[in-house]
Amino acid sequence: MRASGAVLVGGKSRRMGIDKPLIPIGGQRLIERVVGALAQVVEEVLLVGQGAARLAWLGLPCLEDLLPGGPLAGIYTALAAARHPHCLIVACDMPFLDPPLLAYLLEQMPGWDVVVPYVDGRLEPLHAVYARSCQEVVGEMLARGETCPLDLYPRVRTRYVGPEEIAGFPGGWRSFINLNTPQELVQVWAPTERARRAPQGVALGPGGLSPKEPPLKALALPGR
Repeated sequence: MRASGAVLVGGKSRRMGIDKPLIPIGGQRLIERVVGALAQVVEEVLLVGQGAARLAWLGLPCLEDLLPGGPLAGIYTALAAARHPHCLIVACDMPFLDPPLLAYLLEQMPGWDVVVPYVDGRLEPLHAVYARSCQEVVGEMLARGETCPLDLYPRVRTRYVGPEEIAGFPGGWRSFINLNTPQELVQVWAPTERARRAPQGVALGPGGLSPKEPPLKALALPGR
């Protein structure tokens, strides 16, 4: 399916304390990992959110939110700018997005306005596909001061992708990991960096920083 993709990059990263898109993981900035996964299944990638221009070095369209309203405003802006009728929208802090699962979500779109996963008892609105036909409803919600993406789903044709479907993808569950705190970053950063540095064929044990690995406060952000 021909589709657009959008990464929401406007969060303030208050709990993390540093700009999340620039965090180095596995030899890449986090935003590069997210864009790389998304680009495997869509024909264009947009960066959306307040301050998106700070990521202009990626060479992608950088769009400020057209209206206030957090993630729902990001969804509205992405749908307004997307070249294609369907837009796969993800958050900027998901280091293990699974392209086969993303492609599966896109394949479910015919006949629906939204395709959204249901994981661990909660919906994942920033790992979902939206049809351009949702834009009018989203705009009306924002005009009324409604900012929760979950309130959109009862108002449009929504396809819920459940755990039994996600379990069919080896990397499916990891696709929903997101990073909000330094503690979550350490849990992801340590085993990922150890695997990247290890000689080929060497088996690594469970995650956790070894004495020779830098603590979080010593991580140097590329470009800083």
